[in-house]
Formats: sequence, C-alpha cells, structure tokens
Amino acid sequence: MKQLDAIERLLELLKPGDTVYTILRHVARSGMSRSIQLKIVLDGDIVDITYYAARAMGDRIDAKHGGIRIGGCGMDMGFALVYALGRALWPQGTPEPHGTRNGEPDHEGGYALKQRWI
Repeated sequence: MKQLDAIERLLELLKPGDTVYTILRHVARSGMSRSIQLKIVLDGDIVDITYYAARAMGDRIDAKHGGIRIGGCGMDMGFALVYALGRALWPQGTPEPHGTRNGEPDHEGGYALKQRWI
C-alpha cells in the first residue's frame, strides 16, 4: 500500500476530534525505542489502524511486536505518535477548527486527534 492510499483510507475512518487509543507492546532494553499499536472505535467495534498509520507516516511496523516502532524517550511517545499521525493526515491544518488552543480557534493538524492509553 502506498502512503497516499493509507492517508485516504485513514481520512475515511477518522475525523478531527476522534480519539486514537495507543497500546504499548514493547520497550527496548535500552529504553530508547518502543513498539506502539494504534486503535480506534468505529461503530462499536475496535479497529486496528496501526498498519495504515505506519504507511501514512512513512514509519515501519515492528514485526516481532506488531506496533509502530518509535524512537525516543523522556516524553509521552503515544502522544507523539498520534500527533505525527494528525500532521500526516492534515498537513495544512483542518478545514474547520477542532478546538481551541491558547484561547484561539485551533486548525493545527497535529492536535486534531485525541490520544488515550489503554
């Protein structure tokens, strides 16, 4: 699947304001990378969007643990992953404000999706 196809599919599944649930599948012994899966709830069903998200962001799937492999530490890597997904889906921002930030209407694509750990 190509990057644009994955983005198109995700735009069918997600809209600004939706919540993406993150599941930590593995942490490297060094603590410097993690494998995180992404899920959404769609019509009452849990849908795994990890593959589409990895393609959309140009990331790779950790074949052994099934999540997107993301490097780094010292911050909420689930939030960072969902922020990057929002930026990939809405690089120019969302057409309508999806909330407020610093008292102003927020169009920033990175903040368009909510993130929660499960």
